[in-house]
Amino acid sequence: MNKGTGVVAAGHKETAKAAAEILLDGGNAYDAAVAAHLAACIAEPVLSSLGGGGFLLAKTASGKKLLYDFFVQTPRMAKKPSEVNFYPITADFGTVEQEFHIGHGSQTTPGTVRGLFEIYRDLCTLPMKRLIEPAVKLARNGVQLNRFQAYVLDIIKPIYLANEAVKNQYGSRTDPGTVMKEGEVIVMNEFADLLEALAIEGDALFYEGEIAGIVAEMCRENGGHLTMDDFRKYQVIKRKPLDIKYHNSNVIINPPPSSGGLLTYFALQLMLEAEISKYEPGSYQALRVMAEVQAATEMARIESLLEPDGTKESHILTDPRFLSVYKQKIKSRLKVSRGTTHISIADGDGNMASLTTSNGEGSGIVIPGTGIVMNNMLGEEDLNPNGFHSWMCNQRMTSMMSPGILEKSGGTRVVFGSGGSNRIRTAILQVLVNLIDFKMNLESAINFPRIHFEKGLLNVEHGFPDSELVRLYSEYPNHKTWSDKNLFFGGVHAVSISSKGFSGYGDPRRGGVSMIVDQGRINWSS
Repeated sequence: MNKGTGVVAAGHKETAKAAAEILLDGGNAYDAAVAAHLAACIAEPVLSSLGGGGFLLAKTASGKKLLYDFFVQTPRMAKKPSEVNFYPITADFGTVEQEFHIGHGSQTTPGTVRGLFEIYRDLCTLPMKRLIEPAVKLARNGVQLNRFQAYVLDIIKPIYLANEAVKNQYGSRTDPGTVMKEGEVIVMNEFADLLEALAIEGDALFYEGEIAGIVAEMCRENGGHLTMDDFRKYQVIKRKPLDIKYHNSNVIINPPPSSGGLLTYFALQLMLEAEISKYEPGSYQALRVMAEVQAATEMARIESLLEPDGTKESHILTDPRFLSVYKQKIKSRLKVSRGTTHISIADGDGNMASLTTSNGEGSGIVIPGTGIVMNNMLGEEDLNPNGFHSWMCNQRMTSMMSPGILEKSGGTRVVFGSGGSNRIRTAILQVLVNLIDFKMNLESAINFPRIHFEKGLLNVEHGFPDSELVRLYSEYPNHKTWSDKNLFFGGVHAVSISSKGFSGYGDPRRGGVSMIVDQGRINWSS
């Protein structure tokens, strides 16, 4: 037994500290994951919320592999579009603007609270009262908004200034009329009270009691779809993870109906055909292979005719005949020339936890008396490819979120995942290729610059040699060069266990940090 040891990588130092504190107290990776997510709801307010949903990929010390799907569910009944409170806002990313829809009509049934309690009942060892303590302390004492979280909040400030309730929670105290700035302190006493009540009453308080009733009444009066039935009948779904063989390694990842893991599977099969490992990292040839694979994977995603429940895509993307067509396309081409966060944890006993969650950008609606901002998943264009108001009732929504575990041939295990909307799959693909094909260490694999191809545009992160980009751009005239590393390209937080011990690295693109817990001490890793 190796109680009190482990490693964590996350998107904020307070999130990581909550996990490390629980590991130090003898908790396992799953205790630490629950505590870390609750802390993230205060420290990473836009990216984490009990009003959203997510996934936990677990591999226990005994070797059991299980995916907890507690992502959001579409409402059981839909009102007419003319009856719902559903309106657009514009998020300003500096170099590009993007439209999101918010309001009561953008909300889906949240799964996070039930998911955390299901994980707690199945896998945790410490009392829930202990697991909430780091978050309660943060909520009452306050957390200073760091530079990255202030940047994210500013991007989507129209959502967090949409009404008095959300403005009171996230509006600036020093500059009225705008959102909190770096250095301002977030205090969430109502959220602390809620956590203490949940620790006593359990998730029934959220899904069968007063909170569900408040949300249902707000939706009834203000043009939302959700009812008490949506909350009462919500269930966590436990799935068998998707196993991907790649060279001499094995990748365990989020299975259908979520599409991120399937698309990673598809892309890795194309990578085998392309043999990217024979090129130098960052070279024109390697970049070209990566761009071609990303373009082919996007086309396959479209041609596979993704269904809301993911079944049709699952069948087609894993069909060898369908895959062979794209392998030939890759071979011939080579011859002729938004609110998401992630926590990775491993403990000294060998338990591994990969937890990715999302609240969308938030609906702008705060559940009174709780401090919880509800999700806006029905207002996310990426999650509604057939258009707004065309979603199927009572369906688990699909997602790009791809919590995963890499088992390398030499015995090293890597727990990984990323935030970043549609860029999740390409961020994870590139980190896996860096780790397996290019044999980089964890820090180098995550720090290495990335590309992302989507809708005919090749986005290229700063850091590649100009001489290699000139050749690449001759084939991709529709491109955009970014001047620095950016959260647009995802944020892969990962930890590693090997014969040499623990290591961890939090992606600086999304404010990442990591900590190692050993010999009664918490040590910063990055």
